[in-house]
Amino acid sequence: MTRILLVLAAATAIAATSAAAGGSAFPKKIDLPDGFQPEGIATAGEQFYVGSIPTGAVYRGSLRTGKGSVFVPAQAGRQAVGMDADRGRLFVAGGPTGKAFVYDAGTGATLATFTLDPDGGSFINDVVVTRSAAWFTDSSSLVLYRVSLGAGGRPGPQSGVKAVPLTGAIHLETGFNVNGIDATENGKTLVIVQSNTGKLFTVNPGTGTTREISLGGQNVMNGDGILLDEHRLYVVRNFDRVVAKIALRPGLRSGRVMRLISDPGLDVPTTIDEHGSRLYAVNARFGTTPTPTTDYWVTQLKK
Repeated sequence: MTRILLVLAAATAIAATSAAAGGSAFPKKIDLPDGFQPEGIATAGEQFYVGSIPTGAVYRGSLRTGKGSVFVPAQAGRQAVGMDADRGRLFVAGGPTGKAFVYDAGTGATLATFTLDPDGGSFINDVVVTRSAAWFTDSSSLVLYRVSLGAGGRPGPQSGVKAVPLTGAIHLETGFNVNGIDATENGKTLVIVQSNTGKLFTVNPGTGTTREISLGGQNVMNGDGILLDEHRLYVVRNFDRVVAKIALRPGLRSGRVMRLISDPGLDVPTTIDEHGSRLYAVNARFGTTPTPTTDYWVTQLKK
């Protein structure tokens, strides 16, 4: 027994020394490059990706260590807003460029570029990838853009891009409209948030028909990125600096706000993704004048 205790004590000491030398695993705050101006975040296992709004660059790092580097360099004519990682690919919404970009999640190579809105005036804000398609929101009009996917999630041709008008319960309002998007696990129902009304909707991807998710008089005003986790929906309320945790009832017809997750490390968070029991929110810091030395970071939250 004495020998076993000594071995355990030695192992504990080694682990403690290693942790002290390497820093805390899964740090609470993950620093991004100065002046990066982030908006979207996507996780893939213990890796995370964050995009830069004005440059289109993508930063890749480790959730475990907090370390990383620029993965996709800045490129003229590109922007990076919402993003989603799926089957070894990174799908990125291009904001006012009216485009979508697909990168190899392992190498950073550009796999495809899609023109979603050839007429201009759109703001391609967020994306969710299902088994058969990538769905992009447009905050300027009531439409979703569908990019078809082939075997193994391979992006299809430009001719496979389809604009799906949103009909039903949703109405176009002044300002930013549809923002964050997610999907049920089977991809048969999409969920969107309308920032300027604080309303949530389900969308039939086959028809574009929307149905409001009743929150019993509550709202998620300034709703930005969203995350659907079975019957829990997390909604980032950017300028309110909180994440709303919502319990959804079966059928997604209604729900209730269980609590507002706040943290001193949140400074106009925009989008979130998850790893296990943790949420990771990227802080865009809208309202803070961006300079080459402005700090930006990702904040870890508990679900």
